[in-house]
Amino acid sequence: MKRLTVMLLIFAAGLGVQAQSKDEVAIAASVEKLRLAMISGNKSDLESVLSQDLTYGHSSGKVENKEAFVDAITSKKSDFVQIDLSEQAISITGDVAVVRHILNASTNDGGKPGTVHLGIVLVWQKKKGEWKLIARRAFKVPV
Repeated sequence: MKRLTVMLLIFAAGLGVQAQSKDEVAIAASVEKLRLAMISGNKSDLESVLSQDLTYGHSSGKVENKEAFVDAITSKKSDFVQIDLSEQAISITGDVAVVRHILNASTNDGGKPGTVHLGIVLVWQKKKGEWKLIARRAFKVPV
């Protein structure tokens, strides 16, 4: 009986992995690459997932283009120490993907430690076989 239960769990786990499309896996990997680049400040990693036409909206209402966003992250004007994402949902229609998640982060902006709790909507577009972030909007969510 124990062996059957273990086999059923392995089978069910395999079904969950197979339920994700190739594009959903690629989008999730791009989101993770963006998350890690925002923490590290690595310019090439950051730029590799961004569209030239990026519109990056903050919860304060401030909107940045690609150049301003990259500068803020790489110069540590916007310094993320840690970023955790939860409740992620990915929806793909043709060459456009929408990703929603909750972002919890620790920051160190201007030497001042802080925390961030936001809802995020990311819009990705597939260009020449690669998913690029074209829009991001953050909004405040209840704690």
